[in-house]
Amino acid sequence: MKKFMNAADTMVAESVEGFVRAHEAVVMFGSQRKCVRRRELTPGKVAVISGGGAGHEPMHIGFVGRGMLDAACIGHIFTSPTPSQIISAIDETDTGAGCLLIVKNYDGDVMNFEMAMEMVADRHKIEMVVVSDDVETARSGEDRGRRGVAGTLVIEKIIGAAAEQGMSLAQLKALGDRLNGKVRSMGVALSGVTVPQTERATFALGPEEMELGVGIHGEAGHSREPFCTSDVIVEKLCTTIAADIAIPSGAKALLFVNGLGSTPPAELYIAYNAARNFMEQRDIRVERSLVGTYVTSLDMQGLSVTLALLTDEEIALWDQPVATAALQWGSSV
Repeated sequence: MKKFMNAADTMVAESVEGFVRAHEAVVMFGSQRKCVRRRELTPGKVAVISGGGAGHEPMHIGFVGRGMLDAACIGHIFTSPTPSQIISAIDETDTGAGCLLIVKNYDGDVMNFEMAMEMVADRHKIEMVVVSDDVETARSGEDRGRRGVAGTLVIEKIIGAAAEQGMSLAQLKALGDRLNGKVRSMGVALSGVTVPQTERATFALGPEEMELGVGIHGEAGHSREPFCTSDVIVEKLCTTIAADIAIPSGAKALLFVNGLGSTPPAELYIAYNAARNFMEQRDIRVERSLVGTYVTSLDMQGLSVTLALLTDEEIALWDQPVATAALQWGSSV
């Protein structure tokens, strides 16, 4: 295994330190380096906090900044942050209006964020939105429900904008829950993930194979199929997504094609073109688009497609200025 690192056990700490130093105009470490937080907080605004294991960069630390997250807590690779980290983020960013926690639907993440909520309930107003956009988990019939994957970015951006506009904690919670019902994602991979601690790939594929329905922790999908053209692959993803969500005629949508770590931009745009054609052929109006590598699974060669059905008000929130390391528009960092 060859990676640009010094040692597996220091990789996350060194990476996060490099991130903070590279974007010090926007972010800073929280107390005892338990979280990464906005350098400038807005008094009286609901704090929006997220987090998860490392290995998904730029999510979540790359989304900390004006118009999105107030703090992110990072665990070891593919491992939830601890309740202590989450409590530190809450204590540092709550300026009086409470905190909304945005959590991907994985057992460890949900358990630790819920534990942190209980431990600070006497001194903070807290609500939580659990993101569960992954179509694949529902297909496989797992009891725990859908995983939270790339659609988390969409929900964090819209909620972050609403919080910036002064929306209350209860209103943000309701908005997040509504959005979660209208966002669906599915991924495909041409290779597994090489985890530094084990130096092994999470799954191996032959030269003419692909894995449909992969997760962002290197999980294998629901089927291993013969490799085919990009148009056919994307049609498989989009067909599954469209079958899983009620789409009214003339629906307005955000279409997001996300790289999982090692997929070149040119290939992501080819995939976006196919996904856009698929949606337009079904009278889905793609009002906004996002293409790039934002929610990764370390070095996985793969991509995911996310469809978010949005109202005009939600599209307007998406358009609001954002100034983070990974997302920037409408303002400067």
